[in-house]
Amino acid sequence: MKFYDCSSAPSPRRVRIFLAEKGVTLPSVQVDLRGGAQLTAEFGKLNPWCTVPVLELDDGTAISEAIAICRYIEEAYPDPPLMGRNGKEKAVIAMWEHRCEMDGFFAVAEAFRNTAKGLKGRAMTGLAAVEQIPALAERGRLRVQNFFKAMDVRLAESEFVAGPAYSVADITLLVTVDFAAGAKLEVPEGLTHLRRWHAHVSLRPSARN
Repeated sequence: MKFYDCSSAPSPRRVRIFLAEKGVTLPSVQVDLRGGAQLTAEFGKLNPWCTVPVLELDDGTAISEAIAICRYIEEAYPDPPLMGRNGKEKAVIAMWEHRCEMDGFFAVAEAFRNTAKGLKGRAMTGLAAVEQIPALAERGRLRVQNFFKAMDVRLAESEFVAGPAYSVADITLLVTVDFAAGAKLEVPEGLTHLRRWHAHVSLRPSARN
């Protein structure tokens, strides 16, 4: 297998943390996103959506999207389980991971991609040129703050996002919080439960990836 990565991008970091938690190391290829390597015809044959991460299997099958890659890794390396051990756990973890991705990660991306100077004309991933929309950036910032409040409520009642054990939902939230900080969207000091959780999971060796 070969892992197509970009060390500065948040999406592949989710997979790197997942792999580290599993104790799995894969050969990797750094994709120069700033240089537009993801937009080349060669990379397009691997992933027509022009994004990283991508996992290329030994038979040539290419899997894009962080959670799809994590799903494959979970099946190939089931221990420790990060996506649940039974039907109930799998469903609950998938539910919380989806909310972290949709309400958090994508909201940060909406705010970031519609304001970053280096992304003018590139407000969305893919080949099409899409102009930045300031109103979407503002909406993204509001969504992020609402998401942080919701996660603070959740983490007041649960040690980890999806229950008593660390899971892929925690990975998505960790990367989201760090991605947001890089976009100058810090977790407010009053959200003590989210801040406590973030300090705790950031001490895990996998978080250095």
